[in-house]
Amino acid sequence: MRLIVLRHYKTFSNANRRILGWTDSAPVPGWEGTLAQLDQVLQKHALRFDYLYSSGLIRARETARWIARQRPGAPLRERAELNEVDYGDLAGCSKDWVEAHYPQYKNDPGYVFPNGESFEQMRERSRRCLIELEREHAEQTLLLVVHAGVIRGLITHFLNLPFVGNLRQKIPHRYIGDFLIQDQRCICYDELGVPSGFVRDGIIEIPYLAHPARS
Repeated sequence: MRLIVLRHYKTFSNANRRILGWTDSAPVPGWEGTLAQLDQVLQKHALRFDYLYSSGLIRARETARWIARQRPGAPLRERAELNEVDYGDLAGCSKDWVEAHYPQYKNDPGYVFPNGESFEQMRERSRRCLIELEREHAEQTLLLVVHAGVIRGLITHFLNLPFVGNLRQKIPHRYIGDFLIQDQRCICYDELGVPSGFVRDGIIEIPYLAHPARS
């Protein structure tokens, strides 16, 4: 299964450094132009999709619907398991305020946010979702529109990187991740858009090629 992974459009809350989680926020002006740039990259690489998937959150769904309109006939589905981490009571708060009052934020992936969940719980549910998707779409190419937290979880899981220490890696809104998944393993990973912090900071080199599995 080949996964082309995008982050949703930029929202006002993203621009103003406010926690979103399972809440939503309106897109910033010019968001369609940014998606058009991403679509040009997808066309440049001649990418065709058997299915499009998004999380259940509005910002991801609307991004996926925009892309789907450029590709008539590609079915669009939603999976709530691909939602961003649930920050619970902290949704809507300033990130600066959260960092000052919750030192576990972006430092402890096991910390469960008040009336929410932990980064580890989010990563596990999204991982299980991809296992199901591979069973259903083993020989197909999917486009996923998800969230920065989910993308960090996918990269750290499939590339065997520590989650601790990588919770702050930047995932640009013009990020395009290219995962080749086989038997629940990522055998190749590349980035086609604006580089993530994982590439920019030299944590990984692309294209990433996994070592052969030992028999």
